[in-house]
Amino acid sequence: MQRQFEDVLLGSIELFCLAAELESFTVAATAAGVTPAAVSRTVARLEARLGVRLFVRTTRQIRLTDAGRRYFEQCRQALGQLADAEREATGQQTAPSGVLRISMPTPYGHYRVLPLLAEFRARYPGITVETHLSNRNIDFADEGFDLAIRGRAPSDSGLIARKIEDAELVVVASPAYLRNAGKLDTPDDLLMHDCIQFALPSTGRNIPWLFKQSGDAVEMMTRGGNVSSGDVLAGVTLARHGAGLFQTYRFIVDKDIADGTLKELLVPHGGCSRPFVLLYPHARHLSSRVRSFVDFLMEKLGS
Repeated sequence: MQRQFEDVLLGSIELFCLAAELESFTVAATAAGVTPAAVSRTVARLEARLGVRLFVRTTRQIRLTDAGRRYFEQCRQALGQLADAEREATGQQTAPSGVLRISMPTPYGHYRVLPLLAEFRARYPGITVETHLSNRNIDFADEGFDLAIRGRAPSDSGLIARKIEDAELVVVASPAYLRNAGKLDTPDDLLMHDCIQFALPSTGRNIPWLFKQSGDAVEMMTRGGNVSSGDVLAGVTLARHGAGLFQTYRFIVDKDIADGTLKELLVPHGGCSRPFVLLYPHARHLSSRVRSFVDFLMEKLGS
């Protein structure tokens, strides 16, 4: 295989990452045992090699450019994989360590994953977990994420998708709304009710509701004067305060149903679900921290 990198490049990348993490050439120099001028020259050589500016420099601080941020995230991930590979090859991989960056939807994070992280870190104290809660699609390469959880698997063949669970859907409303509501025995009766809508961030279209009819899952479009987008929890809050009916995940409203804040409706037509999947890039060498979290999450939530 033809060599693509100079001998000093790996050390230069390590110094660059250190400066980016510490946001200071001086502090990075102290940590690395070199002079600030050496760090500055190293970064300048990298910028010349790449043909882009990695830092914006002022007299008081440095900060990464957009290109520098993308380069830093990928370099940090690559250095972590090299360290894992070396420890594994020499038999020194005793416990997973390093930074694990995870992107997940807001409701799934709050109700399913975040409650488990204390236990995960007690099991793997060497791993630092960075969570990013958002419903938007992320770019693994540009944004430096190790894992993502989403409600569906994308068409990107460069990603591995593992289904975590099928999350059950329920229709709920508050007692205040139901006091003045009309008949509600079948899904067709929803057309006479105020149904809170959730618009998919990717398309802007209202998501259909799902019901069981004659044993099959059937999609149904509903109508209503409240539409939320980006965060399913907004629809739940609206339902709690009497704004209408809402179809959401049972794991979000279990406690509300138990204490009477919300009432579950159309039970004979329930039982439908939507999947949540764990996504991560194809890699010949999956880092131990990523592998540990995947195994842990499947152990705790896997259907």
